Amino acid sequence: MRVRTTAAVAAVSSLALLTGCGAADMTKQASPFANAQGAKTVTLSVQSWVGAQANVAVAQHILEHELGYRVDTVQVDEVPAWDALSQGRVDALLEDWGHPEQEQRYVKDKKTIAPGGELGVTGHIGWFVPTYLAKQHPDITNWKNLNKYSHLFRTPESGDKGQLMDGSPSYVTNDKALVKNLKLDYQVVFAGSEAAQITQMRQFAKEEKPFLTYWYTPQWLFKKVPMTEVKLPPYKEGCDADPEKVACAYPHTPLQKYLNSGFAKNGGKAAAFLKKFKWTTEDQNEVSLMIADKKMTPEDAAKKWVDSHKSTWKKWLS
Repeated sequence: MRVRTTAAVAAVSSLALLTGCGAADMTKQASPFANAQGAKTVTLSVQSWVGAQANVAVAQHILEHELGYRVDTVQVDEVPAWDALSQGRVDALLEDWGHPEQEQRYVKDKKTIAPGGELGVTGHIGWFVPTYLAKQHPDITNWKNLNKYSHLFRTPESGDKGQLMDGSPSYVTNDKALVKNLKLDYQVVFAGSEAAQITQMRQFAKEEKPFLTYWYTPQWLFKKVPMTEVKLPPYKEGCDADPEKVACAYPHTPLQKYLNSGFAKNGGKAAAFLKKFKWTTEDQNEVSLMIADKKMTPEDAAKKWVDSHKSTWKKWLS
């Protein structure tokens, strides 16, 4: 996602461009700083979408420049990040879209991971079409009418079916099950990463071509490519419990932070700060846009945001 067992949202939009896809398996690779006894160091997990990179960039800047810590960041996919956090290979995960299985195992049963509080941002995954297409065909925004328009979305990759564009195969997504269970004449095609997906959407939009895509909010791209959500069958608690039988929309998920439980207890000012780190969707999008669209380095984007939002982040240090 960039979700919960249902949702996932995304893979390297770049640490090259944004954040990091094809991330390392941290269950086999330790950070040189994680669990460094007596050292003022913190290791943060960076997931593969720009919103997550924005969180980490700002947290890193404040940890280093205000609290005097040395910060290491590690690119890691969603599920391996939980394993790495449990083992103390990373200290904190700043944006989780909901992984009930891992939460049960590590937070409730093993107690090796501690909740770090809400990030302040609500995430939502859905299917979207460009707004120019929705204006041409208003009924296209109801899933029941998607088969009527499937021919508009055909691509060489989808053959005689309409293309439903997803990001990275590493994302947790219900889309294949949704296509099957809702009997839709579509083929899920993976772009490969958030960056590749964005490139494709911007190209389609430039030419005003139809596209149907798995996408999520918050996301800076909406400011550049206006999109309208397609209404799927309403989400109800538990409707996504069986991944094979999912036939409902994705939920709206208050995004959560998690800390290694040892770090949560003994991480001093760094742990206290990360627990208080809480900002808005607008804040996150502001930093994300600087990184992904204006091509600023994460460090420069974080510094610019920190310099102009002192009243916000000062509260995190009190």
